[in-house]
Amino acid sequence: MIRRFAPTNERLRSAVAREKQIPALLAAARQNLKNPAHISTEIALEQLPGIISFFEKDVPAAFADAPDASLKSAFAHSNAAAIAALRDYQSWAKSDLLPRSNGDYRIGPETFAKKLSYEEMVDMPLDRLLEIGMADLRKNQAEFKQVAKQLDPNKSAIEVLQEVVAVHPAPDKLMQTFRDTFDGLIAFIHTKHIVTLPEEVRPQLQETPPFQRATTLASMDAPGPFEKVAKEAYFNVTLPAPKDTPEEINDLMKSYNAGTIVPISVHEAFPGHFVQFLFERYTPTKLRKVVEANTNGEGWAHYCEQMMLDEGYAQPGTGAKDQRESLLIHLGQLQEALLRDSRFVAGILMHTGDMSFEQAVDFFVKEGYQPRTSADLEAKRGTSNPTYLYYTLGKLQIYKLREDVRKKQGSDFSLQKFHDEFLKQGFPPIAIVRRAMLGDSSPSL
Repeated sequence: MIRRFAPTNERLRSAVAREKQIPALLAAARQNLKNPAHISTEIALEQLPGIISFFEKDVPAAFADAPDASLKSAFAHSNAAAIAALRDYQSWAKSDLLPRSNGDYRIGPETFAKKLSYEEMVDMPLDRLLEIGMADLRKNQAEFKQVAKQLDPNKSAIEVLQEVVAVHPAPDKLMQTFRDTFDGLIAFIHTKHIVTLPEEVRPQLQETPPFQRATTLASMDAPGPFEKVAKEAYFNVTLPAPKDTPEEINDLMKSYNAGTIVPISVHEAFPGHFVQFLFERYTPTKLRKVVEANTNGEGWAHYCEQMMLDEGYAQPGTGAKDQRESLLIHLGQLQEALLRDSRFVAGILMHTGDMSFEQAVDFFVKEGYQPRTSADLEAKRGTSNPTYLYYTLGKLQIYKLREDVRKKQGSDFSLQKFHDEFLKQGFPPIAIVRRAMLGDSSPSL
């Protein structure tokens, strides 16, 4: 829809072919869904109105300029059939499926460990991983309290946070606020020789598609690795929904506060996911282009949030207007780190049976310092994304790799060369990157 990789008629013909299969897909779902978890059905019902609206408004608008009248007529039929099937499915899910959704979303410790081993090449026992996650959480909480004390020594860290999250852009100014961060980030990357930017291009900002709203606040949608025509990358941001109450809007916007705009921009764009996408041309094999280890992809983006501050970004005179703004950005970076630490811990405990969904929400609020709306979203994501510990896990692996490379290279070590070489490896598990950059198979943690 959004990438014009071919003429409109050709893309619309593909869309019609896909839409024709939607009713059968939903019919298969009715046959296959016997006893899903209650929360899974709830999430589906939360997403379905947005999905239906997507087909009612967004899809027709995307192909409004199609010149072939007969093809547009075929699309009208396939689109109407898809909408009708979705509405029927929504009614069935609410009246039939939801009352009998008594299954368990937890995958259990054995499957969790296998999933982590097969996808990330991490074989550490879960109890040891949990210790690592909790230790990082406590470290970041302690640093958070120190920064908060500098902002206001007379208030608790949570009281300071409540004041900080209340300062955020208006919803209609949020996209431009993100764009405005790019200039400073790019200039800092060049000046401090952080990483080579293969191209002087930027991602396009857009609202998160409705079918992704329930489980994400911000994301990067890059084109496929073999795309030659429609090479745009999109930075998705979740804005308030039309039916959100003022309280819900305010709670959502707290996630885009004066401190978190910069780390989110770093993570998704410069030098995070967007720069990873720009480096795809150097990826050595087709396999590495199409298979991504999350500890590599998300680990890099999360690593960058701290690394950029380590290297001096957002210090007064290098992107921050004054000391207070610098402290706010540092606090925002730590809040993002605590979010990932909370995912680390909650993911393990939710799926090994020691933490309920409601307890996970409370954990994100109390231990991760997250607004309740964001905490609810994060816990929902955790039900279907068990190993979303890969943000912090990958970050810690990259920091260890960097230190090991520094020790090996001594005075020849260059941060920019390290980053360039890391990104040129593509997206394999960090264990593979270690083998390439160090020539050994030493532990990645």
